Amino acid sequence: MHRLYDFLRRHPTGVDSFWALLLLALSGLAVVSETGGHARLALHVLTAVALSAVIALRRRWPEKMLLLATAAGLLQLAFDVGPNIWDFAFLVIIYTVASGNTRWASRYALVGGLLAPLLATVRWPDPVTSAGKNVIGAVFLTVPFILAWVLGDSVRTRRAYWAQLEERATRLEKEREQQAQIAVTAERARIARELHDVVAHNVSVMVVQADGAAYVLDSSPEQAKQALETISGTGRQALAEMRRLLGVLRTDDAAEGGEYVPQPDVEQIGDLVEQVRRAGLPVEFRIEGAPRPLPSGVELTAYRIVQEALTNTRKHGGPDVGATVRLTYFDDGLGLLVEDDGRGAQHELYESGGADGMGHGLIGMRERVGMVGGTLDAGPRPGGGFRISVLLPIRSGR
Repeated sequence: MHRLYDFLRRHPTGVDSFWALLLLALSGLAVVSETGGHARLALHVLTAVALSAVIALRRRWPEKMLLLATAAGLLQLAFDVGPNIWDFAFLVIIYTVASGNTRWASRYALVGGLLAPLLATVRWPDPVTSAGKNVIGAVFLTVPFILAWVLGDSVRTRRAYWAQLEERATRLEKEREQQAQIAVTAERARIARELHDVVAHNVSVMVVQADGAAYVLDSSPEQAKQALETISGTGRQALAEMRRLLGVLRTDDAAEGGEYVPQPDVEQIGDLVEQVRRAGLPVEFRIEGAPRPLPSGVELTAYRIVQEALTNTRKHGGPDVGATVRLTYFDDGLGLLVEDDGRGAQHELYESGGADGMGHGLIGMRERVGMVGGTLDAGPRPGGGFRISVLLPIRSGR
């Protein structure tokens, strides 16, 4: 039955032609019973054939078949071809054009459906009933025509509704794909920022320690050994963080590779400062206020800002540079202050593309701070050095 239904749906004109032939066969019974002569017989045959053609071609040329049905109806009125079984085609064509998208044809069919019963009653009144009853009969005859038009119009409305739903579903699917692409792009940008901070900081420490180890290798083997140990520990830490970052790019087998280290937070800033101190940069670290849990985004931002600032201080602050890192817990946020007493040229490096020459200096800091709704103030200090001041708000649900 399903295959039969699909076949009929793919061949609508064939289905209509079958019903047209059936209507023509039934009309033939009325034509055979006609005894008014050859002229009357020809008029009956012409009317039956025309209205059967309306049924057969109603879905291929609905507007033309509506006009053909009108011509057949006027032929009946003009030549006194009374109502018969073939007039069922009027109901069918009214339904067809009402279910289509041609508004003038739908209105035309509605008006024609309202006038046809009245004209038929006037043309062929019942001689045994009064005029009032004939009018009432005409009113009742309009009901099938109105129902045919209403049914067709409701089908048109339902088709338009389903088409709108399909269009909306298609649009939502496209928007969902676009949002997924945007999310992937944002995630890649986040990974790029994280990798930059990890590589820029840890590789810088390793280079400084390697240079120091080479310098004191002959004169002070113990210091060279300590520098090599620092290089080893920094390298392991960098690999662990890179493994964590790149792990998000893996598929289902990511969980099979073991647990990754958690992302850095405020508590690890002390370890970061100690690592920088071992690399030869004196850093004073202070915490003011009562420490408390912070949103993960705020903690990661604070850690990366300190990491970026100290890395650039070490690389561009010049000889005998020192730095100060201060964390301040407020009621509604976290304050972060990083200062150094170096050459004071870092602001030029930040503005011109970053400490590594790759565009991840002050611009990258502002982007990180902006993601959590914070503010950043950076610039040279009076008397030399560079200062970075950050305020990160603590807002629930952000």
